[in-house]
Amino acid sequence: MTVSAEGPVEEGFDASAPSARTESPPAAVDSSRRPASIAVRLFLSAALWTGAVLLIVGVTLSSYYTRSVERGFDQRLHVYLKTLVAAVADGTFSREDPGSFGEPRFDLPLSGWYWQITRIDRDPPESTTSKSLFEEQLPRPSALGGSDALVGTREGYVQGPEDQRLRVVERTIDLGQDGRYLIAIGAASGEIDRDVADFNFALLVSFLALGLGLMATTWFQVVFGLRPLSRMRTQLSEIRRGGRAGLDGDFPKEIAPLVGELNALLESNREIVERARTHVGNLAHGLKTPLSVIANEAHAGEGGFAEKVREQALVMRRQIDHHLERARLSAGVAFTGETAEVKPALDALARTMEKVHRDRTLIVEASAPAELRFRGERQDLEEMVGNLVDNACKWAKTRVSLSAEPLVGRRRPSLRIVIEDDGPGLGADQRKDVLRRGRRLDETKPGSGLGLAIVSDLAAMYGGGLQLGASSSGGLRCELELPAA
Repeated sequence: MTVSAEGPVEEGFDASAPSARTESPPAAVDSSRRPASIAVRLFLSAALWTGAVLLIVGVTLSSYYTRSVERGFDQRLHVYLKTLVAAVADGTFSREDPGSFGEPRFDLPLSGWYWQITRIDRDPPESTTSKSLFEEQLPRPSALGGSDALVGTREGYVQGPEDQRLRVVERTIDLGQDGRYLIAIGAASGEIDRDVADFNFALLVSFLALGLGLMATTWFQVVFGLRPLSRMRTQLSEIRRGGRAGLDGDFPKEIAPLVGELNALLESNREIVERARTHVGNLAHGLKTPLSVIANEAHAGEGGFAEKVREQALVMRRQIDHHLERARLSAGVAFTGETAEVKPALDALARTMEKVHRDRTLIVEASAPAELRFRGERQDLEEMVGNLVDNACKWAKTRVSLSAEPLVGRRRPSLRIVIEDDGPGLGADQRKDVLRRGRRLDETKPGSGLGLAIVSDLAAMYGGGLQLGASSSGGLRCELELPAA
């Protein structure tokens, strides 16, 4: 069969087509290796520092409070210690009836409150204890590494009767000929432990509430501080979709220069596009006119020389048309802030083609979601789809269909436009061949043989592609993948 090569490509097209995209799709981004956002970094760094400070302060306060409670408890024990020391020193102490020294718990067996007087200048040492010790002995803090708080006085924790944890204070007195004595007072440390545990619990609850409050405040500060960047990102997204021409509004002085540079870059890009289009137009006018003169002169002559001139003039015209068209389309793709509605463009092309081929009673149907938008210029969309539809109409018997749909599962928003006809179709080798620039399989049909190559090139410039296949009715199926807004 034959076809006029005027007429975009989807994934799966033959890589041997010269104008088709051959690069492999980008690998999926590993989200586990993606850098954290600025907001997350700021929040985590603040959270770590806040947690470290609260932990250090909490441990310091807990240690200070523990020492304070111990000092207060020791003061109570020192009162009884001084009383015992005085009783031993003035000789009023009686081993037969030592008494309770104002604390009844000294008389209750294993009550947790104990005293002990040991004469250490005798061998073996002689000890007198409170009734509460119940024939037990108090370990010495000095033997267990207790600390010296006063001159001659030591405090520390020991393991007492019934595995009780005791806070003990002891003092050594020397009465000369009356002997040397070690006097100790011990009390269960449960009171200290309860006070410290209550304080630590209150401290933990308070610091947790404080930490959560600080985290909430930090997150608010981060979000509020980065809001201008979020607004900039939103506006850049609108520029990409064609909703605005540049960044506007009041921005903090830290990022205002960046906003200005971005606006300048966008404006410079527009100027470059306009200049490129102007140069392309001037070049087209400057080359096509002399070439037309040469071709006309060759047509007026006869012979092999004139035929050769006409042949080469046709080749030159095709080359100029192709490269000028590529230059024009490249300039159009340079600025991505334009968007175009797909459905109106397809409907207009369908109506136009039915009118052009009304003598054949050709049916051209178009369907597309109303909200579907192409991220690019409408002129480029019509250029690509128009070439494909025109090619399909030339070969269709009775019907040509156009359809568009969004593509899901892509790394970026994309759409697909499918053009099918019920003509004779193309073989696999022919589908590869027609994408070559200037290649025509049937010289009887009008055209330059540049349409499909231009469509493939322009689709590739937009990051899409063209794929040719067989339609369900036996004709040609063209699938055009393009970026969506």
